[in-house]
Amino acid sequence: MSDVEPGFQSKIWQEEAEADNPFAAHACYCHGYDVYGDVLGKAGWAEYLYLLFRGERPSPSQARMLDALMVALANRGPRDPAVRAAMNGGVGGSTAAGSLMAALAVGAGQYGGAHEVCLAMQLWAKGGLQLEAWETALGQLSDNRNVDIWLPVEHAPGFDPNGESCPTPVRQTLAYLAHLETAGPLGWLMREREALEALAGAPLAMTGVVAAALFSLGFSPEQGEMLFLFSGLPGAAVHALEQQETGWRKFPFVGNRIHLQDDPGPMGMPDISEFGL
Repeated sequence: MSDVEPGFQSKIWQEEAEADNPFAAHACYCHGYDVYGDVLGKAGWAEYLYLLFRGERPSPSQARMLDALMVALANRGPRDPAVRAAMNGGVGGSTAAGSLMAALAVGAGQYGGAHEVCLAMQLWAKGGLQLEAWETALGQLSDNRNVDIWLPVEHAPGFDPNGESCPTPVRQTLAYLAHLETAGPLGWLMREREALEALAGAPLAMTGVVAAALFSLGFSPEQGEMLFLFSGLPGAAVHALEQQETGWRKFPFVGNRIHLQDDPGPMGMPDISEFGL
């Protein structure tokens, strides 16, 4: 038998135990940086986030870009399905974890969700800064009908198949991020947005801007999917708490907005006399 003590293997995180308590850490290192002795108080949230995922310190411009992106995604508003799922949990009396898990589940998909960001980042890896390559990549994506965990995509990832034009917040976010990086993917997307929209047959969505930014920052598609998932939890949390406090009587149900074209009218008790009852 081996004499090596069992332990978790991680290139991300190392710990030293307290001398008098092996279950408590004395020092914690993230990719070699002493988190509580060196990073704390010297790095911002975006810098630490980049260090966690990428294993290295970001440049000042990278930190500004990631920080801006997190601000843009922190609260996506009640129009976002994930936020509405958390609101449903809050007004229904779910626990805090239940409301956030609802937001994660609804926001994980490939229509406006985290997996769409992953797919859009894969498109960036294939298309790069060439419209011809994007056209080829989009065609290959639509031809792929393989089904595994995810069903085949039904629209170009990063674009809104039901949109008429690119929403103002999407254009504002892209403009600011492109200002931070004029020569890379974001600057190119700013210049070629309308041409890409024509290829995709749909306007650019926020997931497309997010994918371009995360690709530019060097994140993998899988990392981008994770980042997008948790980046919207602050907004989901505050909206769930608000609806929990407001109560179900003021919750914006949509029942009075549903209109049947062939309404049979009020349904009374069925006539069961023919059954001899």
